[in-house]
Amino acid sequence: MSRLTLRLPETLHQQLAQLAEGEGVSLNQYIVYALTRQAALVHGIQVVPQAEVEQQRQALEALIKQLGSASLAEVEAVLATRENTEPEADLSAEVVARIKKKIQASRKP
Repeated sequence: MSRLTLRLPETLHQQLAQLAEGEGVSLNQYIVYALTRQAALVHGIQVVPQAEVEQQRQALEALIKQLGSASLAEVEAVLATRENTEPEADLSAEVVARIKKKIQASRKP
């Protein structure tokens, strides 16, 4: 585990402390959580150039042609083996809608 000394404006420190208290965790835990979420967002949602999207689409179509089609029973058998997970508590329909809106806005010329 690494250690980091950080200087914060007093108002930000107070705000983070209040948020941590509201979550029932230590200030350190809350800051680690907030930084982890932000880092995941930065790496999780990235605008992909249109040329790359087209290249990926063509590669997918080629793969689908190469693999052929699967029967409904085969699809259901594969889906039955996947791990079921619960969505993040903070991933509400409103958050998903905002993310979709950002993605759509980034596609406009």
